[in-house]
Order: sequence, then structure tokens, then C-alpha cells
Amino acid sequence: MNLACTIEVALPSAGWTRLCPAAESLARRAAELALARGTTALGLAWHGAVELGITLADDASQRQLNRDYRGRDKPTNVLAFPVWEPGTRLPSGAPVLLGDIVLALETVAQEAADQEKPIGDHLVHLTVHGVLHLLGYDHLTQGEAAAMESLERSILAELGVADPYCDPMSSIEPAEVQP
Repeated sequence: MNLACTIEVALPSAGWTRLCPAAESLARRAAELALARGTTALGLAWHGAVELGITLADDASQRQLNRDYRGRDKPTNVLAFPVWEPGTRLPSGAPVLLGDIVLALETVAQEAADQEKPIGDHLVHLTVHGVLHLLGYDHLTQGEAAAMESLERSILAELGVADPYCDPMSSIEPAEVQP
């Protein structure tokens, strides 16, 4: 990857390493590739480094974040907190902080079990999804959703993860998609 990046992975929930011993390295690799492919697809270029944080949390902390920032009093699989609004001209030279993504252990584990897929594959998918949100991708319209899902499929295939969207039980919460 030509993009210089720093990815900090925090594991405040010890359950992640119990259920998925490679969680940290899987999340890091997924984020690296999502950054590389996502920035290329958007035609973005930075002249410095980019930084992002990934927190592998639990449902209790995710529920609080979801309530405080989205007004939804329940845990969700992944939340993205971008620093920049889409279309913002980013500074060059100094490292650019893109934002943070947070994943909820119990929700991710339950979804993986329900969909009969390895938790590591689901973690990779949701990490890619979250990083693409940090880059400005969204799924508010059918066109946006199709573009984002297509890029996710491509990145996941490169990482050896099956297409999550061919499964009718896919766990990405749809936004209020508008035509």
C-alpha cells in the first residue's frame, strides 16, 4: 500500500481475543486494505500519513455510544465516527486523523453465529464497512449502497472473505434507503 497509515487497535473487551485470537491483526489488515482501495476508488490522495482508531468493545459500551450519538438505545455491530465531513479538503503534510470505528463483541459474535460464518470473517467485513464510512462512503440511497457494497465485496474477496451480501441475513443495518 502506498498510503502511509497508522492504525491503532484497542481491545478493552478481553472477550475478543478469547472468541477470535487474531482479532487485532484481522482488524488491522482489513482497515489497511479498505483505506488503500477506498481512497483509490474516491480518487483521494494525501501527502502525509493518515491515522484511524479501531476499538474492539463490548455491547454495553457500544449501546451507550449508539444512544449518545445516534439516539438509539441498543447496541449495534459497528459505529463509525469520522472526523471530516465528506468532500472536505484535507490538510497535507501532517498526519490526518480520519476517525474511529467501534465494534461490539456480543452483537458481532451473535450475528456471525446466526449467519453461520466465522467471527473473524464478520469482524473483517464490519471493519471494512466502518473504514469506508470514515472515508465518506454511505448507504443512504440505493446508488450509494450499491457502490459501497460493490467496493466491500471487492476488498473482502481480496482478503479471502465470502460475499456477505449474497446472504439474506446480512447484518449491516440499512439506513432509510431512498431511491
